[in-house]
Amino acid sequence: MANYFNASKCKVMHVGKTSPKKPYYMRGNTPEVVDQVKYLWIIVSSDLKCSQQCSYAYNKATKALVMIKRTIIKS
Repeated sequence: MANYFNASKCKVMHVGKTSPKKPYYMRGNTPEVVDQVKYLWIIVSSDLKCSQQCSYAYNKATKALVMIKRTIIKS
């Protein structure tokens, strides 16, 4: 039988306040429980708020603008 999931790399995120916090098992392993996960450069949090994503995008844009500002030669 082919292994489709690497149980040691899987994570569990309980979404919402009323989500039951039951333990999950995959092939005898208990996946790590996380509050947020980054997938394809998008941060998804268990409360489904976008504040972490906005902060991440802002910091990344600021770093890019600083780099552009440093490379422009003033005349």
